[in-house]
Amino acid sequence: MTRNDFESNVFINCPFDKEYKPILEAIIFCLIWFGLKPRIATERKDSSESRLLKIAELIKESKYSIHDISRSQSSSIGEIHRMNMPFELGLDFGCMTYGKGKLNQKKFLVMEEQQYRYQVALSDLAGFDIETHGGYYNIAIRKVRNWIISLGEFENVGASRISGEFEDYRKWIYEKRDGDGFKDDDFEDYTTREIVDSMTEWKSRNST
Repeated sequence: MTRNDFESNVFINCPFDKEYKPILEAIIFCLIWFGLKPRIATERKDSSESRLLKIAELIKESKYSIHDISRSQSSSIGEIHRMNMPFELGLDFGCMTYGKGKLNQKKFLVMEEQQYRYQVALSDLAGFDIETHGGYYNIAIRKVRNWIISLGEFENVGASRISGEFEDYRKWIYEKRDGDGFKDDDFEDYTTREIVDSMTEWKSRNST
C-alpha cells in the first residue's frame, strides 16, 4: 500500500544519551521494518535552524508519534529535571487536539522506562496507556511492534522476528563500517541520518 508522507511519518521524541542509543536504534529499525519513516530532530543539523520550530514542523508533518519520557526525572541530587520530552508531548497533543483536518488523525505511543514513575511528575497522563520497556531495546521493539499492529494497517509479524533481524542488522553494519575504516569512537558519533540510511539499505537488501 502506497502512503503519502504524512501517513508514513513517525515523529520520535526521546532521550539522546549514550545509554538510550540502543533503544533509539531499535525503535528506528522497527519503524523502517514496517515501511514507516522515522522523523527526529537530529535528522538534520543546521545551526541556523531553530530547534523548536523544527520540532513543531516535524510534529505537524507526522501522523504517528512515539514519545519516550524516560529521562524526565533527575537522576542525581542537584540535577535539573529534563522537561524537553514532556514539552514536546504537550506540543503534539495540542496539535492533535486543536489542529484541523488530517491532524485530528494523529496517533501516539507514549513509553517510559519504569512503570508508574511518570505519574509523579506528569499526573495529567493518568488514564493514558503508557508502555514500559525497562531500559531494554528488545522490549522496546515489542512495544512499538504491538502499537503498530494495533493500528490495523500493517503486516502482522512477531516481535521476535523483528528483534532477530535487528541483531542481524547490527552485525552487518558493524562489519560494513569496520571495512570502511570506522572505529569505535566513529560509531558513537554515527548520525541519525546515517543510521536511518543504513537501516533502509539493510531492509532493501533483505526484503523477501
